[in-house]
Amino acid sequence: MTIELGLSGKVALVTGGARGVGAGIVETFRAAGAAVETCGRSDRDGVPGYTRVDVRDEQQIARWVEEVAERHGHIDIVVNNAGGAPFSEFAGASTRFHRRIVELNFLSAAYVAHAVHPVMCAQDEGGVVLNITSISARRASPGTAVYGAAKAALESLTRSLAVEWAPRVRVNAISAGLVATPGATDHYGDAEQVARIAATIPRGVFATPADVGQACLLLATDLAAHITGAVLNVDGGGEWPAFLQHAPR
Repeated sequence: MTIELGLSGKVALVTGGARGVGAGIVETFRAAGAAVETCGRSDRDGVPGYTRVDVRDEQQIARWVEEVAERHGHIDIVVNNAGGAPFSEFAGASTRFHRRIVELNFLSAAYVAHAVHPVMCAQDEGGVVLNITSISARRASPGTAVYGAAKAALESLTRSLAVEWAPRVRVNAISAGLVATPGATDHYGDAEQVARIAATIPRGVFATPADVGQACLLLATDLAAHITGAVLNVDGGGEWPAFLQHAPR
């Protein structure tokens, strides 16, 4: 039996797709035949399908979605990937810092979803919205507490919109664990430290951006036609419980 992914001729929007996890998602969708439009806050000459957009600005988002819809005639898939947070203990950070983290990791996805909804609802085949969240949404996230809270809110939004927008639009989330990106050593330390951290993951390795992209690809295709409101873990099995380090074996 031959299974076709069916993304040839589809148009995918990926926020924050110029580097890291976003670049892996963009490459995966392009390899599957989709036309991909992406965005970021910086100018990036020579990046195909790239537009400078601050995803925290709902008006910029609305203009971008409108331009893409006019250029292609349809938008079939959205991946709300833009996000992240530097390490900062909650009490030591300003309220402005916390607000910006919420804007980037939660409100940006809400703005994109809101803007694309009428486009998808006007299409014969509807559309798919995918939200990139994090294991921080469902476990303590010291040093990135507001980031974890924002991702938890995004998972809640995912479940609610899946019900509100069915059956025209499917809405799912991908919960990413630790991912090996070019900036990973800046966050996790040198190669030796990264290896020690990887040992806490049951599979023993960090995810790659392609791993996240392939999970998005699965949920965007008809292979997942009856999946909506789900959160798919892409985390290599999660994390070993800390108590096992001290429990008798």
